[in-house]
Amino acid sequence: MPRIAVIGGGIAGMEAAIRLSNLNFEVDIIEKSFSLGGNVNNWHVLFPDHSPARLLIDQLKNQLRDKVNILLGTEVIRTEYNNQQYILHLSDGNRLTFDAIVITTGFKVFPAQRKEEYGYSVYPNVITSAQLEELFQSEKPIHTADHRMANRIAFIHCVGSRDDKVGNRYCSKVCCVTAVKQAMEVAQRNPGSEIFLFYMDLRMYDRHFEDLYFQAQTQYGIRFVRGRLSEVSEKSDARLYLKLEDTLLGKPLRLTVDLLVLMVGMEPADNSPQLANLFSIPVGTDRFIQPENFHLYKNRTSRPGVFVAGCASGPKSIGETLADARSAAFEVYNFFNNN
Repeated sequence: MPRIAVIGGGIAGMEAAIRLSNLNFEVDIIEKSFSLGGNVNNWHVLFPDHSPARLLIDQLKNQLRDKVNILLGTEVIRTEYNNQQYILHLSDGNRLTFDAIVITTGFKVFPAQRKEEYGYSVYPNVITSAQLEELFQSEKPIHTADHRMANRIAFIHCVGSRDDKVGNRYCSKVCCVTAVKQAMEVAQRNPGSEIFLFYMDLRMYDRHFEDLYFQAQTQYGIRFVRGRLSEVSEKSDARLYLKLEDTLLGKPLRLTVDLLVLMVGMEPADNSPQLANLFSIPVGTDRFIQPENFHLYKNRTSRPGVFVAGCASGPKSIGETLADARSAAFEVYNFFNNN
């Protein structure tokens, strides 16, 4: 029975491992942190159906039970290739041999402090979308850092995405709908609040995403402005003064808010470039792992027996990530049945 290493224990890694186990492969998940679930652990509810993120993780964990060997707090530090097998040297001192590899390292969020003009880590009432998700976990109204009710909130799209200055030209794909979902949650918790979303372009690409956009405007009165933020400063009362441009009208805007939310994009996980180097597989100009063929073989890499799934090969929604993981499992199956 071939033995498969799934490197990364987020939702892509768990789904790939479940499917591979169902196909009668022996599977090991190698996860650098001390828990499974990846970034989804930090989310409250999912779009477009507002289902609990924890429910998805628990369902995947239940399916994994007794099927897969899980190595937590473990990283791959060196690889060897011998006799059509991969020997992985692990950070815990073990050396394990596998017949194929699936890389599911996911993503990290863009470090917002790199956009200095937005005041993140300088002004306490400038937070990221990831931090807002953490606030949602409490099921309480959203307050500012100085414990005032957040009655006026602005969201800034594309922080760290579609931005030559930070080296990320690509779209992170799910930030627009995440902003809409989060704005609706704030409106539910803080009735009567004023909420503004400032965007470059709205990319509601998937089924029901346009419905959320429509609902945000008609049911919650959320305002969408095609505009750019140029500068943030803090007033004496700790509220934030925003200098913006309405790019549709070509006019400057000034707005005072209680809370500013930066919609941070996706970047490759810290260990993705290292793994690409260890397995001698290329990455794209966006630094995500490059598939062998964007149309026919999106889960194969240039290295025989090494596959990729989920956000390790680029930004994806949760549904796309799970589908991609299933696709990778069947690519592994085909690899062994065609060789």
